[in-house]
Amino acid sequence: MDIKAAMKRSELFRGLDDEQLGQIAAISHKKTFNSNETIFEKGDQGDGFYIVGSGQVSVQQTDEEGTAYPTIYLGKGQSFGEMALIDATTRSASIVAANDDTELYYLTTEDFINLCKTNTAIGYIMMRNIAQDLSFKLRHNVMSNM
Repeated sequence: MDIKAAMKRSELFRGLDDEQLGQIAAISHKKTFNSNETIFEKGDQGDGFYIVGSGQVSVQQTDEEGTAYPTIYLGKGQSFGEMALIDATTRSASIVAANDDTELYYLTTEDFINLCKTNTAIGYIMMRNIAQDLSFKLRHNVMSNM
């Protein structure tokens, strides 16, 4: 799956037209990982955002004994690391490839910010979508912990 097709499957890119998606695709980088290969670890510096083009990744947390366990699997068109586009702090979970030849598209925070400076419409739409996604996740997490 090419990056534009992956972006069209992702809610974070909802509302962007083909030209805008092409601008994002032009500054994205394709990376391939094999099964059990770590993409990043919890605590690493957040420096970009990923979209799954093919394969799956496992979002992992660690229990009190230090054993890592998957909390969710993400596949084609799903994304992770979006908080790095907002605050560039440390990663909140580890991400590991679940399949061989897992293709990810990577967008650095720096490139994203520079694009948003030159095309404020992309920045507005993306930030609105990220805010809606994080709001949903926060509400879901808060409600499930009640």
